Amino acid sequence: MLFRAKELLLPLILAGLLGGCGMFATAPPPPPPTPLPTYDQVAAIRAAGERDKSIIAVNPLRDPGVDALQDAAKRDEQLGKYSDAAGKFDQALKLSPDSPELLQERAELAVRLKDFTVAERLAQRSWSLGPKLGPLCARNWQTIVEMRLQARDQAGAASARKWVAQCHKAGVPRY
Repeated sequence: MLFRAKELLLPLILAGLLGGCGMFATAPPPPPPTPLPTYDQVAAIRAAGERDKSIIAVNPLRDPGVDALQDAAKRDEQLGKYSDAAGKFDQALKLSPDSPELLQERAELAVRLKDFTVAERLAQRSWSLGPKLGPLCARNWQTIVEMRLQARDQAGAASARKWVAQCHKAGVPRY
């Protein structure tokens, strides 16, 4: 009889142990992180400005000294000398600190230099000082879209995309 009790007791103990394993089950693994963008983010930013065929395009008068620095910075950027280009834009911003166009171009160089926090801050400042419509506005918000994607903030990127669309101001159809 004692032998029979041991035969029944052993399976009951094993069933209890196996049943208890489910009590300590871990949470499912988190989803894999959203992949970082692998395309040229600056090209995407500039394309947003080129796509915007708004009726609004603000082109302020430019200072010749700032113009020269801006042109030299663009040449440096084309040659891949991003740090040199950023330095020239920084000099131009000392002469014209509230220029939305300069701020945006410097933001784009910050993206090239992988200084994403600075890029987003400069784009926001450019937008706050700029016309809030047209190609520059679209570039500002596309920069923010790209920086939110870089930060893996899908909700922030989606919100910024809506602002890109709001930069467009359609003209009156003329026949």
